[in-house]
Amino acid sequence: MSQFSVRCVVYRGGTSRGLFFHERDLPTNKELQHRIFLEGIDAYNPSQINGLGSGTSHTSKVMVISEPSVKDADIDYTFYQIGIGEAVVDDEGTCGNLMAAIGAFAVDEGLVQTNQEDDFVTVSAFNKNINKIINMCIPLSNCKARVTGNYLMPGIVTPGGKIIVNILSPGGGKTGKTIPIGPGTTVTTQKRNYETSFVDIVNPFVYVAASDFGLLGSELNSVLATDKELLSELEDIRLKMAVGAGMAKNEEEARNIPSIPKIAIVASPHDYETSAGKQIKADEIDIVAKMVSMKKFHRTFAGSGLYNLAATALLEGTVPNQFATNMDGSVEQLIRIGHPEGIAEVRVALTEDQADVATVGLDRTARRILKGDLYIPER
Repeated sequence: MSQFSVRCVVYRGGTSRGLFFHERDLPTNKELQHRIFLEGIDAYNPSQINGLGSGTSHTSKVMVISEPSVKDADIDYTFYQIGIGEAVVDDEGTCGNLMAAIGAFAVDEGLVQTNQEDDFVTVSAFNKNINKIINMCIPLSNCKARVTGNYLMPGIVTPGGKIIVNILSPGGGKTGKTIPIGPGTTVTTQKRNYETSFVDIVNPFVYVAASDFGLLGSELNSVLATDKELLSELEDIRLKMAVGAGMAKNEEEARNIPSIPKIAIVASPHDYETSAGKQIKADEIDIVAKMVSMKKFHRTFAGSGLYNLAATALLEGTVPNQFATNMDGSVEQLIRIGHPEGIAEVRVALTEDQADVATVGLDRTARRILKGDLYIPER
């Protein structure tokens, strides 16, 4: 036999797409598991033409779903970020967009109980990457996750059934603290000093002002993608902050964890044009941001980053807080983030003392695309 097969489902969740597996369908050998992920996506080729990826960080993803291990959870799941042009299987971070698809998967695979008369069901999932509970309200049609609807989210051109995602106590999943090294930290590279913030909410993120690079923060990705000097400088800052926050002992070790922390540039609201030519007005948004994932500018903005940035905008003294407008001091607020493909609205609730984040929430859509046998070459 030249190939063997594994049962697999392909979902889009938010603006990401990934391969979904039941843990029971995978071999117990981790090395063989990882090879299935690498071959399935085709991590080896930058184009990922020999697999189901498409050469982007938001389509090079894998989810593994298993029996619940904690009280009140319906399922457990683990997220893996797969490399692009390199054999990387990274489970250090998580994916905020595919969370919505996790809920849809649980419904479609019969992992939660539904009734014919139900319009919605709540799925509680334990994310083993960050040890957090995610609650998802999934719209139903005939006991399956409803795909059609009238909710149109940025980055997707067809409306769908709205999935409401809320993450409880989202801070400190990787470092133990929401802000492990203070709201503002100076990082020194060979070029200059930068004021940065390292914030661990859902996924750890590093924030720096777009103006420090002579940028507005809304330049087209197609322009910034060719700026190797900018990408190199951002990677240098990311590595130094990873060490400073205790995620790695040195920069070489940090380099071996390419998926987190992620890094983003932020700016005050201003008029700009999206990659599709849509005009965004300054009064429609509270902050402008653009992020880098796996050394490339993200086409939109990762779901985990939207959660993180919205919450960070409310935390005093952070870089995003300095650039965000319309912060009214409330413990609960809707933050409007301007990103390369539009506006994302994120719900944030702080703790009563406003020192930490109680919940973050985002509305997404999801769709099951394919279910069948994934073929893996014998080696």
